[in-house]
Amino acid sequence: MIAKLAKTCTLRISPDKLNFVLSDKVASGGVSMWCELEQANFFSEFQMEGVSAENNEIYLELTSENLSRALKTAQNARALKVKLTNKHFPCLTVSIELLSVSSSSRVVTHDIPVKVIPRRLWRDLQEPTVPAADVSIYLPVLKTMKSVVEKMKNISNHLIIEANLNGELNLRIETELVSVTTHFKDLGNPPPASGHASQDHDPERMTEVHVDVRKLLQFLAGQQGNPAKATCNIVSNKMVHFDLLHEDVSLQYFIPALS
Repeated sequence: MIAKLAKTCTLRISPDKLNFVLSDKVASGGVSMWCELEQANFFSEFQMEGVSAENNEIYLELTSENLSRALKTAQNARALKVKLTNKHFPCLTVSIELLSVSSSSRVVTHDIPVKVIPRRLWRDLQEPTVPAADVSIYLPVLKTMKSVVEKMKNISNHLIIEANLNGELNLRIETELVSVTTHFKDLGNPPPASGHASQDHDPERMTEVHVDVRKLLQFLAGQQGNPAKATCNIVSNKMVHFDLLHEDVSLQYFIPALS
């Protein structure tokens, strides 16, 4: 999933969580991503030592596809070990113990080059703050949404996402020659956060954001299966924030509005 969303990303390792982070400056039109895994759900043994006791974290920059490819070979493995090594340059070494036909095991090792990110740059890689949304709505089946956006991409580079507090979501494109809208109804809205402004406005009124259709499609194309929960938060004319919850993984994805 991450390899489809980001060519390179940052892996943040802390004692209880692993995060995959993409932090293209939203101000300059880039998307950002924060994916979180509880390490206890994935590892039977976990040892890490960060920079210091109060900064017990490690930040590594890597090519997502390299890690994805290495882990794919572990699908029928007996055991898998990931460690940070130094092979003339820093690597994330993935050792995979595979069972062979003769029931003796063999070990396959992948060395994935990484760049250790110095502490002075950590500040740009923290969990993004989520601005108060004007409208939050549950998403339709992502596969359906993807096929709609794929067709719209052939007509325009810009897409308007609009939603209201009545469980309605529209995907719309407008060119000089044509206007196309796909309507999704009865999606439901998450309960508003306490003291939230959105309670005050008319449930029928649409809040919209204009985005680059390719960025939206990249996000939808990266989704494997349907998440347990998928929410779209729109900050009017500023950004759209997708919040997805899979069984053991949570993903937040931010697409800035087109100016």
